[in-house]
Amino acid sequence: MDELIYASATALAKAIRAKSVSSVEVIEAHLKRIETVNSQLNAVVQLTADTARAEAQAADAALARGDNTGPLHGVPVTIKDNIEMAGWVCTVGTKGRTSFIPALDATVVTRLRTAGAVVVGKTNLPELGLAFESDNLIYGRTNNPYDLSRTPGGSSGGEAAIIAAGGSPLGLGNDAAGSIRLPAHFCGITGIKPTSGRVPRTGTPPGPGGALDTIWQNGPMARFVEDLSLTLPLIAGIDWRDPGIVPMPLGNPQAVDLKRLRVAFYTDNGIVSPTPETGAVVRNTANVLSAAGLAVEEARPTGIEQSYEIVLALFGADGGVGIQMLSQMFGTTERHPLMEGFLEVLRPHAMSTTEFSALLFRWDMFRSAMLAFLEKYDVIICPVNAYPALPHGTSLEKLSAFSYTITYNLTGWPGAVVRGGTSPEGLPIGVQIVARPWREDVALAVAQHLETALGGWQRPPL
Repeated sequence: MDELIYASATALAKAIRAKSVSSVEVIEAHLKRIETVNSQLNAVVQLTADTARAEAQAADAALARGDNTGPLHGVPVTIKDNIEMAGWVCTVGTKGRTSFIPALDATVVTRLRTAGAVVVGKTNLPELGLAFESDNLIYGRTNNPYDLSRTPGGSSGGEAAIIAAGGSPLGLGNDAAGSIRLPAHFCGITGIKPTSGRVPRTGTPPGPGGALDTIWQNGPMARFVEDLSLTLPLIAGIDWRDPGIVPMPLGNPQAVDLKRLRVAFYTDNGIVSPTPETGAVVRNTANVLSAAGLAVEEARPTGIEQSYEIVLALFGADGGVGIQMLSQMFGTTERHPLMEGFLEVLRPHAMSTTEFSALLFRWDMFRSAMLAFLEKYDVIICPVNAYPALPHGTSLEKLSAFSYTITYNLTGWPGAVVRGGTSPEGLPIGVQIVARPWREDVALAVAQHLETALGGWQRPPL
């Protein structure tokens, strides 16, 4: 079974098309793996087993007729529980939506299904996706497959945990402050936050819109970079619902000439210093790229130290009233302690409309200064977080450590993560690969090279 549950989605799709394995066999192997590890992880909160089995049988029957539904024909995937699927509860981790069943699939789910993917389950997240630990009052907390006493991160922590453990080869998450990249780092897998405006968020509550529209994006997560490269083109592009999506061409990572790239790297963002091992992994990554012929130098954007302060001000400008209103809209009357703690962090940042207008101006000035830095570079390499996976319940006290990802939500640039090393505790350490806007192909090409050179995902002890 190991050759199935630890294979890439790309390899599984090829094997199914070649009829060397059936979709039914692949789906059953993953359902069994979920059954084996989920009691320890609590990553999959809804198992769509019966539907998945029926879809796998249909996929095999289609191949027998000579039909092929797409590049993910018969391949299992998992979906984060703030991405809607018709006929399945979508809680967004908040008690008011415990029984909410959407009538339609989110755009990204429709596109994966059109490509032939078979959904085997929905995965855990924090309440409203607003924490760096995946814990809520409906399903409880998710554990890290490398150390059950630690969090897999958030908000796409359920996805990262089950993918790392072999229960799913591929999944969908979303990222407003690092929610794809941070769990990928904590769980030793890969993921990409696309450029703002690349992938529709239709059917992902609370949906696009408002002053923070450009902050968050949907994106794929997997054990192998090749699966990100396969999946991103399938889910990208306008859907005539999300007004923030731009019909921008998506490049091919295989066409990127790595030796023409200019790389900047930094190990410390000036907000919180990383562990020595984290800094060493980033520096080694820079050395690997230099040895491959890329032009690499140590450099950090001027003013990057503002990013954490700007994000807190943006999220807290209303003193947390918007989050409280969202809870009321969903019918939630009891909030998780992580949510209450986040609200406490936000309340002191309440401001007047005049102050908020000035904040938006400051944000634009920050983005302009960051963009000027990229005139000289194609890629930035830096930590994903100051620490490897944290013990449960400690994310709020170390909130500034998450500033390494937050910076690139403010800019809207694409950022990928790939495992670059291991901490003294045996935990994964990822590296963040940031590219120019709309150059996901560059981020993925560099990530693919680093995965090959540094080993990428490593099997957890489960």
